[in-house]
Amino acid sequence: MDTVRENDTRGDLPVRPALPRPGFNRRMWSEALFLLLNLPMSIAGFVLTVTGLCLGAGLMVTIIGFWVLAGSLFAIRGYGRVERGLIRSLLGEDIPEPLPVGAGRDGGSIWQRLFDVLSDGLSWRTALYLFIKLPWGIFTFTVTLVALIVLWPVVPWITRGLSTVDRMLAGSLLAPAKLTQRVRELEQDRGTVVDSAAADLRRIERDLHDGAQARLVALAMDLGLAKEKLTEDPEEAARMVSDAHGEVKLALQELRDLARGIHPAVLTDRGLDAALSSVATRCTVPGGVRVRADLPGGTDRDSRPDSAVEGIAYFTVSELLTNISKHAGARTATVDAWRSDDRLMLQVGDDGHGGAVESPGGGLAGLADRIRAVDGVFVVDSPEGGPTTVTVELPWRTRGRA
Repeated sequence: MDTVRENDTRGDLPVRPALPRPGFNRRMWSEALFLLLNLPMSIAGFVLTVTGLCLGAGLMVTIIGFWVLAGSLFAIRGYGRVERGLIRSLLGEDIPEPLPVGAGRDGGSIWQRLFDVLSDGLSWRTALYLFIKLPWGIFTFTVTLVALIVLWPVVPWITRGLSTVDRMLAGSLLAPAKLTQRVRELEQDRGTVVDSAAADLRRIERDLHDGAQARLVALAMDLGLAKEKLTEDPEEAARMVSDAHGEVKLALQELRDLARGIHPAVLTDRGLDAALSSVATRCTVPGGVRVRADLPGGTDRDSRPDSAVEGIAYFTVSELLTNISKHAGARTATVDAWRSDDRLMLQVGDDGHGGAVESPGGGLAGLADRIRAVDGVFVVDSPEGGPTTVTVELPWRTRGRA
């Protein structure tokens, strides 16, 4: 198998593409509709905000005022969900939905729930958004309506500019706080890691039970029979011992393969560079695998990525090369690995028939989940007819290490 190691450097992953150039298209009409709806939506939101907050504040001389204020904030939060849905459907801006108020707390008294609502930052930011939205809604409605009547040639640029301000305003005030979003991601990642670990344990148990364990049980039985025949038929006993010796070799090979599947010795001893070259030799594409790596190796752990990151990178490349061998119909494959600032970058490509997709429950989705669980990035570019390129970005150091 052809494996080549070269020094190579790559740039960062491409950033999110900008919005297409303004024009008389479906997007323009969606933006215009959103800007015209700004006025009735902003009036309704402003009335809800001012009425609810003023009524709650006025009644706070009694305990009823706190409940009125909490109910108003809860309604304002719900109105923010309507705004996010409208922005998502008409402006194409995917603002993530927040966690429910008090998420992550099991139970809690009624007073604790009241405090959660009153101290919810998103509810207060949504109230600010609805308060600001009234003058902005009047302005956008007026400008859009006039533009549609008398400024027709420049309508796409006007709607794009006004809707961009709406996107920024909603992204700043209606999106969940970064810390809250990070908590949600960590909860999802924790579930992914637990499921992956459980699946790995089941695989190891199955491999041991069906492979080495079964072979060792049969070996023990054969040696028992050989012991019984040792005095009666020495030649037959010798033959049985010779067969048992062969079974021992096979059992040891299975155990070595299993240990390599858990964590290969070459990865620990020589680093990711040498490990990738080793795994590339086992890929069965006819033209071989070209490996280009610019990574530190050897026993100097300080210069290498974290061991957990090395393990994820190794098994990701190993799984991708296995998929190429089985499904891609490729003649050649490439593996590139390099460091970009504090990130470990990997690219695995092939010249096969393409069409690889990250479908739920599929192998690529499983790899993507593992990578994203450590704040990584997993991107598949595989048009029909090929070629296929999978780009992986991992942190050089996991959180908690410099």
